[in-house]
Amino acid sequence: MKKLKIKILILVTVLGVLTSISCTGDFDKMNIDPNSPTNISPQYLLPYAIEQSVDNYWGGTTRFQRLNIDGAMLWTQYFARNIYSNEGDSYGITPAFYTNNWTILYNNSLVNLERVISQSKAGGTMVNTNYEGIALVMRSWVFSLLTDLYGPIPYKEALKGTSAEPVYTPGYDSQEVVYAGLLADLKSANEKLTVGGPTVSGDILFNGDILKWKKFANSLRLRLANRQAAKKSAESKAIFAEILGNPTTYPIFTSNADNALLQNTATRPSNNVWNQVMIVDGRTDWNLSKTLVDKLSALKDTRLSVFGNPVGGSFTGIPNGLPDAIATTYLSSASTIGNAFVADAAPSVIMTYAELKFILAEAAIDGDISGSAETYFKDGIAASFAQFKATMPADYYTTVGAVTKAKIMDQKWIALFGQGIEAWTEYRRTGLPVMPAKDLRAVFENNGVIPTRLPYPTSEYSLNKAKLDAAISLVGTDNMQVKLWWVE
Repeated sequence: MKKLKIKILILVTVLGVLTSISCTGDFDKMNIDPNSPTNISPQYLLPYAIEQSVDNYWGGTTRFQRLNIDGAMLWTQYFARNIYSNEGDSYGITPAFYTNNWTILYNNSLVNLERVISQSKAGGTMVNTNYEGIALVMRSWVFSLLTDLYGPIPYKEALKGTSAEPVYTPGYDSQEVVYAGLLADLKSANEKLTVGGPTVSGDILFNGDILKWKKFANSLRLRLANRQAAKKSAESKAIFAEILGNPTTYPIFTSNADNALLQNTATRPSNNVWNQVMIVDGRTDWNLSKTLVDKLSALKDTRLSVFGNPVGGSFTGIPNGLPDAIATTYLSSASTIGNAFVADAAPSVIMTYAELKFILAEAAIDGDISGSAETYFKDGIAASFAQFKATMPADYYTTVGAVTKAKIMDQKWIALFGQGIEAWTEYRRTGLPVMPAKDLRAVFENNGVIPTRLPYPTSEYSLNKAKLDAAISLVGTDNMQVKLWWVE
């Protein structure tokens, strides 16, 4: 559970740290205040870092920062805007949008996770392999978000601004290099995490359940192995074989009880960020997309009644990219976002058992693992219905039809509702699901191309341009149309 008092304490102590490091020379010995600690322990750093990471991933509450709500949920056509279509729905974003998200993920998330690792690893001030393992998993997840959003990123030299030999202009690493590092770190995290080992406090994700952290580490490793499979087939197959061949050493999700999610609370500011934006702040800018409504209606998919609210007994969506003058005419007729997602205590989801099953279904149909793609596929569908507490129609498997890669990705897209960033990454990787032709009234920016990445932040152009230019050369140009490394 997220705690307001922890958040306040972290902010106060971080300010103390920032103040204390401004002194140099002999003054640092004279200015030590025993009542203002400069070394924040992992039990306080960890919950702050987790909350900042997950809240920003799930949406963020500040305009021109809401990465999920005003970006990915629109680009994957879960949501459509009924006003201000130029804020994401028409594929246009502001420099503040991609600069703010870069800054938050590095400064609020990664910096604090790195501090936990530094303190808890061998030779640190508070050695604890479980803190180290947890922070490694979270750091890997956040770095995976960054590289999947932008492409090449500062990785090996990142987070070294306060090291003995500080690096203020870090070099960029290619996605291939970043993925190799993340896959290695997740394997290391699984080894460090010890069930029955040292205790941890401040774990707002799994409440100190180390087995669940191991399952998350290995499931996340499978996600990344699958994502790079088209580029590094042999390596990905080896990772699948290692993990699936030894479930005792490498446990993975086995039910929805293992889902990695942040359980929000009814107490502000620890409420769900969608609740904050759409209920507390009263923003009514989003409705369900026509694409989502049409797809689920055709399947008679009962998850639609969880994802949205009917109007007059039926569901209606808004076509994406409509100019405001047209989009606003849908205000009284289009379905709003489901109550299960805008409730104050609604969870913010990182990874689920259903997603893992669809990963395994894809790997099986691609020949990367043995086993039945159909079984994995059906298990993923069943897990998704159960996750959303929806009753699956008795004939649903028949309605969906025989398993194919396109159908796996269709069902994965449905199951990822809410996790717009993850769904957007999978769409960019595979081109699936196939999106319908645009509405003839729609007006899109970005040459009508669904964004393929985020541009680099303006701060990097002014503070780290030489290294940035080298990174841009890896992708060709810094725009929202170039394809990233793992595209099939």
